[in-house]
Amino acid sequence: MNEQPLSDHQLVLRSVVHGDLSELYDLIYSEENPEWKQWDAPYYPLERESYERFELHTYTRLEADQKAARPDSIRVIEVDGQIVGMISYYIEDPLSMWIEMGIIIYKPSRWGQGIGTRSLHLWSSHLFENLPIVRVGLTTWSGNERMIRSARKIGMQMEGRLRKCRFVNGEYYDSIRMGMLREEWEQKLSSE
Repeated sequence: MNEQPLSDHQLVLRSVVHGDLSELYDLIYSEENPEWKQWDAPYYPLERESYERFELHTYTRLEADQKAARPDSIRVIEVDGQIVGMISYYIEDPLSMWIEMGIIIYKPSRWGQGIGTRSLHLWSSHLFENLPIVRVGLTTWSGNERMIRSARKIGMQMEGRLRKCRFVNGEYYDSIRMGMLREEWEQKLSSE
C-alpha cells in the first residue's frame, strides 16, 4: 500500500488510503441504479455490501498484494484532486501470469474526456514495468464502445469475440477480449 502515484498531468492513479473508502463506497452504492453500472458488466447485478464488508474486502486484497510482493491491484483514479473512478488488475492464471485489468469511471460528467484511455495507458505500462508478464488484457462487451476504443488507442488488439453471450436490456451482445503483448507495448513505447 501507498506506492508511488502514477500521473499524467492532472490525472493521478494512486494507492487507496483509508480516507478514500467512504467516498468510494458512496460512488459505488449511493444510487439504486447507478449510471456507471449500465456500462460496467450490466449483465451482472450490482452486489451491494455493507461498508464494513467493503472496507474488509479492500484491505484484504491490498494485503494479499503486499504479501505476494506485487504492486497494488487497485488504484484510485483522481482528476484535479477528485476521485472519479478506480482501476485494477487481477491474475487470471498465476502460472502464466495472465493479467486482466479493469476500469470504472463512476462519474458520468467525466466520461468522454480521455480519462479512461489515459488511465489504461498509465496502468498497462505500470503493469509491464513491475510484473513478469508477457501480456495484459481486458474483457468487455460489444455495447461498451468507449471501452473498446480506449483499449485500441493504447495499443490493444481484439483477441476474441464470443458472439451473443451477454444479454442486456432485452438484447444480445458479444463478449470482447482485448490484449497487448509485452513486445507490442515495447514497440509502442519506442515509437512515442
